[in-house]
This record gives sequence, structure tokens and C-alpha cells, in this order.
Amino acid sequence: MNGLNERFPSIVRQLRHERGWSQERLAERANLNRSYVGEIERGLASPSLVTADKLARALEVDLSALVARCEHG
Repeated sequence: MNGLNERFPSIVRQLRHERGWSQERLAERANLNRSYVGEIERGLASPSLVTADKLARALEVDLSALVARCEHG
């Protein structure tokens, strides 16, 4: 697994926690299934680019900024 795939789950979880949101709230904002968001956060699922963009928009960050955070740990 590369660094991006290893860090993406924890960055998404961190951003969600910073906002005080549940997985359910993030899922609703991103128009995703809550269990799928949980799988992403646990590293069990790797989101497509479209899904990563949905998560970024829901978290109110640019996709490029989300990816940059993953690249730089």
C-alpha cells in the first residue's frame, strides 16, 4: 500500500473529528452510505476519485488540499 492509501483514512477521520461530526453526519453530507464511510476510515475500502471528492466537499476542503495532507502526513 502506498502512503496516500495508508494516510487517507486517518486524515478523513481527523477532519471529521475536528468538525465534531459522526460518521453518519459525514455520510449524509457526502451522499454516501455510513457503513462505507466507516470502511474508508478503517482502510478497508479505497474510495474512487469521485468519492474522495464527495468527502472533501462534505468536509469543506478542496480535494487537492485533502490529498496534499495525505502526501505530507
